[in-house]
Amino acid sequence: MLIFPLKQDTSRKIIHIDMDAFFAAIEERDQPHLVGKPVVIGADPRLTGGRGVVSTCNYVARTFGIHSAMSSKEAYERCPQAIFISGHYEKYRQVGLQAREIFKRYTDLVEPMSIDEAYLDVTENKFGIKSAIKIAKLIQHDIWRELQLTCSAGVSYNKFLAKLASDFEKPKGLTLILPEEAQAFLADLPIEKFHGVGKKSVQRLHDLGVFTGKDLLDLPEMTLIDQFGRFGYDLYRKARGISHSPVKPNRVRKSIGSERTYAKLLYNEEDIQAEINKNARRVANLLIKNGKLAKTIVLKIRYADFSTLTRRHSLEQARQDVESIQQHAWQIFTEIEENNSGIRLLGVTATGLSDQGQDILLDLEN
Repeated sequence: MLIFPLKQDTSRKIIHIDMDAFFAAIEERDQPHLVGKPVVIGADPRLTGGRGVVSTCNYVARTFGIHSAMSSKEAYERCPQAIFISGHYEKYRQVGLQAREIFKRYTDLVEPMSIDEAYLDVTENKFGIKSAIKIAKLIQHDIWRELQLTCSAGVSYNKFLAKLASDFEKPKGLTLILPEEAQAFLADLPIEKFHGVGKKSVQRLHDLGVFTGKDLLDLPEMTLIDQFGRFGYDLYRKARGISHSPVKPNRVRKSIGSERTYAKLLYNEEDIQAEINKNARRVANLLIKNGKLAKTIVLKIRYADFSTLTRRHSLEQARQDVESIQQHAWQIFTEIEENNSGIRLLGVTATGLSDQGQDILLDLEN
């Protein structure tokens, strides 16, 4: 891999907007008696025989340790008094589009990352406002006045830092990271808070003695590249506040997937099914968050000898519910010729994505 000199571009003004507990906040807005109570968007396990998955929850429910992609059964065990709402996803999508129209009042350079978050490049904006902080405040004001919802905003000179900033103080937060502040901000940040660093990478970084941004800063570039490949190249630059990814207003997501590599090979059928179900649960949660339906489910398997295969099933009707995805992913596995060498990686991906619409019948109870 060619190593290029470090270049720092601090000329852009980027805002990351993240709606606060979006689905649950809409329910609280429309049903004021829910305010102050633990609200979980997901099937009530008492009505489904323990089935279902948490799509999201409000901040009260999060104090009990509930989080998205958790099984509804576990959420109930953590907080029996929680109020479960199966979800009104078309309404959430419509509100998300309303928020997006507010963003576009200020700039056409809007890159939606999901139904409830987006990047905005306001370097050149429709009002000629020089201060990105002022624009972020105006957007927060507009969203509250018109939608009666809150959002958190992060402002910086690149997408990586703007995303970190929006996560820094929630809900209703507004955080600015200036170029001269970026190094100190990143130095104190736990490595698991770095956007794009997953659980597996966190453990590998911990093994290298990296627990904070400062620790990451001390590692040579070639060490990171040797350990992580292209991702190591990016990590080296992110530790220095460098990221050149532009805001892409026409970004179209073609697939949503989840995969895991296992240090200990999987042989037992029950373990394999459990891992397939975990991946399927993550995919279903992301489909719901992005307001997407999937027409095709893909299963990826990598064996002990590193041979890899992928198989797919087309669904009769586009879906997003976890049980359909789990069912089809497992069916794919059962149709694959038996291989006793052990599995080192499993992945589930949803493709053939379409926007969720009112004319599609969804199984929201599952």
